[in-house]
Amino acid sequence: MLAYIIRRLLLIVPTLIGIMVVNFVIVQVAPGGPVEQLIAQIQGTAVSSTARFTGSQGDAAPGAQSGGSGSGEGGSQYRGARGLDPAFIKEIETLYGFDKPMHERFLKMMGDYLVFDFGNSFFRDRPVVQLVIDKLPVSISIGIWSTLIIYFVSIPLGIRKAVRDGTRFDYWTSTAIIVAYAAPGFLLATLLIVLFAGGGFVQWFPLRGLVSEGWAALPWYDQILDYLWHMVLPILSIVIGGFVGLTMLTKNSFLDQINQQYVLTARAKGLTEKRVLYGHVFRNAMIIVIAGFPGMLIGILFTGAFLIEIIFSLDGLGLLGWEALIQRDYPVMFGTLYFFTLLGLVMAILRDVTYVFVDPRIDFEARR
Repeated sequence: MLAYIIRRLLLIVPTLIGIMVVNFVIVQVAPGGPVEQLIAQIQGTAVSSTARFTGSQGDAAPGAQSGGSGSGEGGSQYRGARGLDPAFIKEIETLYGFDKPMHERFLKMMGDYLVFDFGNSFFRDRPVVQLVIDKLPVSISIGIWSTLIIYFVSIPLGIRKAVRDGTRFDYWTSTAIIVAYAAPGFLLATLLIVLFAGGGFVQWFPLRGLVSEGWAALPWYDQILDYLWHMVLPILSIVIGGFVGLTMLTKNSFLDQINQQYVLTARAKGLTEKRVLYGHVFRNAMIIVIAGFPGMLIGILFTGAFLIEIIFSLDGLGLLGWEALIQRDYPVMFGTLYFFTLLGLVMAILRDVTYVFVDPRIDFEARR
């Protein structure tokens, strides 16, 4: 197992570099980089990123952020920069590091990231690490609550469906969870806002934020209730569509084990159905379910809640990433991409280790 873990750790390096290279190239050649963003602010033309960098002759070309000079004989390559001193454009490029070729910027960035130096945000003037730490509690709250609720509902439901396979209960619950899964999380969030947050029907829950104004002055028990009150709709938006995968996985795992010979032997010995189900089947059937917990938590934490945070104005990593994308805040974009990609790769190794911990019979070193 140790040799397997070492190999997986070594594979993290080329995988991480490959992901960073692809994303770096795509983002660098896209129009509307930080130089254009600052020029738009100076010129007073800072509008939506879609409108700002499309249109007539003189717009930023797809290669505008490749590190070339801020001016040329035919005028500046940056939209909105005409009339500005080329030396001033050059200073802006130097400020953001675009006075260097693309490959030099990438190598410097990766060298800094190796020691977890993610630099400062272009537009917030704060360290990227500090920004992530400030936003992390919101995303952790959403991720942990969503994952726990999904597990606590899906596992008993999946077991029940396996025991009553082929019955009306199985058919109706399958239909319900598949319909819920078909609706995107952001659509469910919008529907919940319309129905329960003052969108035209009732206003039982707040529309935005993690806590109410004046939350710090409330007694501790009111603080807890206020926090839970604000979390209801965002959590429902995530978990309603999150049941199907884990429920069906649990059901199929139990069905596979129920038909094994050791289950028939246990029943032949006169053991009760409850003892057979939870004393023998449960451990074997839950291997794949338990081992997937780290990956599911990371998935909800850093991807599943992205749009939910934006819709409900929750100041977490999702909203931070969205704002960084709109503003082309490269240090935030690439710093968070590097860190969470690395975290995801490590969690994949942890998942395999969890397999072995739950069932020691699993051996990743075995070769057929």
